[in-house]
Order: sequence, then structure tokens, then C-alpha cells
Amino acid sequence: MNKKIAVIFPGVGYHVDKPLLYYSKKLAAENGYEIKEVPYGKFQKGVKGSREKMEKAFFSALEQAGEILKDVDFSEYHDILFISKSVGTAVASAYAGKHGLNTRNIYYTPVEASFQFMKQPGIAFTGTADAWVTFDAVERGCRDGGFPLYVTENENHPLETEDHEDHGRIYFRKEQSGASGSNDPPCGYGRPGSDHSAGSALFP
Repeated sequence: MNKKIAVIFPGVGYHVDKPLLYYSKKLAAENGYEIKEVPYGKFQKGVKGSREKMEKAFFSALEQAGEILKDVDFSEYHDILFISKSVGTAVASAYAGKHGLNTRNIYYTPVEASFQFMKQPGIAFTGTADAWVTFDAVERGCRDGGFPLYVTENENHPLETEDHEDHGRIYFRKEQSGASGSNDPPCGYGRPGSDHSAGSALFP
């Protein structure tokens, strides 16, 4: 049996029913994925801007994820999709590495520390006004890791903006190694089309 599972790793303050994760879950379910949420929590306040608190949040979330997912037999699934947000991108990646899982990934607004764990294939999304991480850090991490990067101009960490004229102005930024297999120059901007759309890449 060809079984598929999508596991949802939220951020510190961005729970599984907020828009990015809610609609990602809905789309995954419509494409035949079993949905498993990892609703960790009880983190310290003031994580943003504090390396110490972010590290504590990461290790706490990773431990909680292990407990929440302990009864999931991933060997039953031929397709494992991890959908993660913010610090959750580090948690999802570290969990996959710890348990030797081969996953595909949607990395929503990864923080700089996430890239040391992001070894599995996936695509990344970020906004140029994200206060949790510099755009240069995300661009560099995606380039070095070979992750296609979708950039939304003037949007913040939840990928929202108060400027409705700019809302939804999304650009595809190719990674340096050219994961699409094309010979196009690295890191060129372009609007995402059928060859690089997130939906077609993740839900064949």
C-alpha cells in the first residue's frame, strides 16, 4: 500500500491552525496525505532575539516531538512530508536526522540556526521583512543547502504585510546549485511558474 503522511511542526508562537499551516494541512489532505500534528508548546517568553531561549525552545520542542510521534511507524509510509514553521524547521530537520528518516520538506520562514540541521530536500519560504532572521542569512543558507527559495517582498515572519499593494508579490529565487536541473544562472529572480511551483513539486 502506498501510504503518505504529512507531519506538521509549528513555530514557537505559530500554532498548527494558523493560516500557513492550516492551508498546508488542507492541501496535503486533499492530496491523500494522512495528517499528524506535533503541537508542542510551553516555551519561555521572549524567544525572539535570545539565542539561549531559542536553544531551550528547540531542545524542548524536539523532546516533545519525540514523545508525540513515538507511536508513528514511519516505515509504513512511502512518502513522508514534513511541513515546518520557524524554529519548527530546525525541530523537523533534527528529528528526521535523529531517526534516520528520508523526508521531503516545506520550510516556512526558517531561522538561521535551522540550516545546520536542514539536510533533507525541500523548498523554503521567507519574507524580506522577517524580524527573526536577516534575509541575507536565509538566502545564504538556501544557497549553501541547495534549497529553492520563495521570497515574498515586505512580508514579516508570519508572511503577512500591512501593505496590501505588495501582498502576494512572490518571487522564486533559485539556489546556487540549481535544484531544478536547469542551466539557468543561480539566484535569479522570477515569478514561480509551472516548472517551479510549490504545489506541483510537492503534490505530484
